[in-house]
Amino acid sequence: MEKPPLTNENGSVLAESRSDMALVSADDEVGSAGAAGQEDDRPAWDSKLQYVLAQVGFSVGLGNVWRFPYLCHQNGGGAFMLLYVLLLLIIGVPLFFMELAAGQSIRQGSIGVWKHISPRLAGIGYSSCMVCFFVALYYNVIIAWSLFYMGNSFQYPLPWEHCPVDMISNQTVKECAASSPTSYFWFRKALDISDSIDESGEFNPIMTGCLLAAWAIVCLAMIKGIKSSAKVMYFSSVFPYVVLICFLIRGLMLDGALDGIKYMFYPKLEIWGEVQVWRQAATQVFFALGLGYGSVIAYSSYNPLHNNCHRDAIMVSAINFMTSVLASLVVFVVLGFRAKNIALECVASNVARMAEMATTGSSQHWWPWFNISDPKSVSLHDYREWYSHYGSLLGSNITDCDLEREMSKGVEGTGLAFIAFTEAMSLFPASPFWSTLFFLMLLNLGLSTMFGTMQGILTPLMDNFRVLGRHKTMLTVCCCILGFLFGLLFTQRSGNYFVTMFDDYSATLPLIVVVIFETFSVAWVYGADRFLDDVEVMLHWRPPVVYRYLWKYVCLLGMLGLLAASLLRMVFKRPTYTAWNHTTGSEATLEYPGWALIMLSMLIITASLPVPIGYLLSFLRGGRSLPVEEGEVEPPRERYSKCNSDEPEPNNHHSSVDEDRNRPRSTFLPLGAEHYRLLSQQEDGEEEEDTEV
Repeated sequence: MEKPPLTNENGSVLAESRSDMALVSADDEVGSAGAAGQEDDRPAWDSKLQYVLAQVGFSVGLGNVWRFPYLCHQNGGGAFMLLYVLLLLIIGVPLFFMELAAGQSIRQGSIGVWKHISPRLAGIGYSSCMVCFFVALYYNVIIAWSLFYMGNSFQYPLPWEHCPVDMISNQTVKECAASSPTSYFWFRKALDISDSIDESGEFNPIMTGCLLAAWAIVCLAMIKGIKSSAKVMYFSSVFPYVVLICFLIRGLMLDGALDGIKYMFYPKLEIWGEVQVWRQAATQVFFALGLGYGSVIAYSSYNPLHNNCHRDAIMVSAINFMTSVLASLVVFVVLGFRAKNIALECVASNVARMAEMATTGSSQHWWPWFNISDPKSVSLHDYREWYSHYGSLLGSNITDCDLEREMSKGVEGTGLAFIAFTEAMSLFPASPFWSTLFFLMLLNLGLSTMFGTMQGILTPLMDNFRVLGRHKTMLTVCCCILGFLFGLLFTQRSGNYFVTMFDDYSATLPLIVVVIFETFSVAWVYGADRFLDDVEVMLHWRPPVVYRYLWKYVCLLGMLGLLAASLLRMVFKRPTYTAWNHTTGSEATLEYPGWALIMLSMLIITASLPVPIGYLLSFLRGGRSLPVEEGEVEPPRERYSKCNSDEPEPNNHHSSVDEDRNRPRSTFLPLGAEHYRLLSQQEDGEEEEDTEV
């Protein structure tokens, strides 16, 4: 069926190769003058800075502080960074740009965007919402932990500096003596953790209160939509950078800082030959940008139509990477200081033992050349050089003091933030001040990501269901209450094990599946060339053609490879978790019991199931849109040109617009192509003036 060619803003006909069917149709601009007076109730960002801070705040999270440095250290240092940058350029930036452009052009949340491309793909948006909900449940628990530690930082000395004394025996508590003061405070005082996931135990009242406070903060910040959350972003997105720079300056003055940086960035290029390293680098790129959550789409849907989303994609990706590098510098500067102190204590302890041996009159040919009468004056370099020559001749009383071994302990996830970093800060002068700053930074990093995650839930629901769009405050409050009630699972004594389960399995595979379908939808169902046509109309310039090949082949094959690697890892390696043994005061790796395996499988299936269900239901109904439920807003696909050309439909553009004018509009009603003029966005309840752009 022949269709009229598209016209640009000046009315000239576009090239014949342009898309006949577009998300953003330029020829609708010709007849848009009559729609100038239509009120557009959809909120908008007050400024470009507000939007950029929101996107950066969502993408830059706790993973930049405690996962990226760990992966760098474990996977070749500088070599891992080069691999990360490579995958960021060929997979991360193209997919991030794709989500930004889709949200900005269609001006809907994740459900509406993919339903607009094809009714059979509506399940992609629902899967994104499910994953966001699962992530929000456990992510807010980490915020609650940060609140607890920040509250305990207003003490001197810090409560995790020394082991407590048993009041009955008047001796150091055995569990603390067997581990360390920071480990004891984390596992016993903060979590009061059980020995395994099978032992649920009672609720932790302090953590339950902190979780309630965390959800209250999120609710208050989100209650008025982006108008309120964006204002909070000015602080929550900027403050972490101030703290990181302060820590970096202070850390560079500490003994051992340069050792930490050297161990982090020393390149080991041979590690590129390992599949596991590629999988971890791709996963980190995937999660660093927040792909698949729907939050990127939600935030961009509040942008003006002609905003340069391509520049935003490159800018936010670059800021995210530089933040990871900055956080890694801070982490390893502080860990280098901590490891150097532990190694020097080890040297002093061994030299003291040798001094005791000297008093007995024993003398051997391996006797050290340094001064053993003053153990603290012996340098780590001299001791290790001596030990490398005579270590094999010594008994078990004299041990090696390895700086690198100490740096590799507890540098991933919660172990980094709540054990290793807290231990290092307890050695700082004015330790309460630095501890308060650190956990306030974690709190802000967590909140900015949490705001984006919640937006990935609320925006699609309010866009797709008119009733929810009219009661956004009630929806926000109900979601937060529901999140708190489900979050009580994580405030049990075994709650930390469930946090690990959700973090490892509730998001990884479902998000990969979601992004695969997103990429396939744009590149093959809708068409990469058509999508580039739409972006050209929207931006007034055409992005490089390389995106066509990246979306159709490189990104899609890369995500399929990541999915296959993740599935094979689960199949050939039984899922495990790290448990705390209170009798030995140490961590142990345990396998998940059968019921826990069923639970984590249900998490993956529940989050992924909407995709095939949505496709099947639409297929059974002949590929057409599902009937509109009462209170649900049907995406105005007739306002745009049709996305899939299974059946030609008559041109009913004018009648659909007239019907829409008589229909009550919800707060988040998506814009059609006739709204190409930028309307001034006012506060709720204010009249909008008609402006022509």
